[in-house]
Amino acid sequence: MSAEPKHAEPVIVARHLTARFGTNTLFRDVSFTVDRGEVFVILGGSGCGKSTLLKLMIGLVPPAEGDVSILGTDVWSAEGADRLALLKRIGVMWQQGALFGSQTLQENVEMPLAEHTSLSREARAEVARAKLGLVGLSEAANRLPSEVSGGMLKRAGIARALALDPPILFLDEPSAGLDPITSAGLDALIKDLAKSLGSTFVVVTHELASIIEIGDRCIMLDKAEKGMIATGNPRDLRDNATHPTVRAFFRREAA
Repeated sequence: MSAEPKHAEPVIVARHLTARFGTNTLFRDVSFTVDRGEVFVILGGSGCGKSTLLKLMIGLVPPAEGDVSILGTDVWSAEGADRLALLKRIGVMWQQGALFGSQTLQENVEMPLAEHTSLSREARAEVARAKLGLVGLSEAANRLPSEVSGGMLKRAGIARALALDPPILFLDEPSAGLDPITSAGLDALIKDLAKSLGSTFVVVTHELASIIEIGDRCIMLDKAEKGMIATGNPRDLRDNATHPTVRAFFRREAA
């Protein structure tokens, strides 16, 4: 079965989002859409609110203002069965992998299946092995997180995010802490999964090489301006941006 064409329709709609903690406004009036099948990157310097925006999008941090809908369901008004159904349709990989250290990689990937499906133990194990195979970890299924490299931990985190076959995956700083070769391999994996599965990826990162390599479209947040200062194809922004902060980021120039 072929993957769905990219940019067929918006699967995420964010309207006028503001994040505020006490008197500190992290960002305000941020609006954007994410299209089906694209790799959408949220970028910006440290402290601009990238990870907070991701948490707001998936229902972990409430917005001070604005709203987000995923696959037609409002994230913050959905309750009970509707909210659970929505959460099962997204997968999340956190920056440190967030794997349970006492369980093997396969057992970690099986956890969402045990919690949200009625599959037998044997069937869960088969699905988990298949997901690990997708990310190149077939031979590491029985290893503990402490027995694998940082890059393998990130891949295992992606495998677990894929366990329930969600149409949308959120990745928080997937390349953070990785050497350039391992990071490039992870970028290639993300591109391959987006193409082969037809999945939508929302990726939070400040790694310029990854942004250029994997991003179909991006938004850039800025700490000083407390909001979104650019949107578009990252290569176009690199080559044509006129905003001084955007140009400095993409061209690695001193501000």
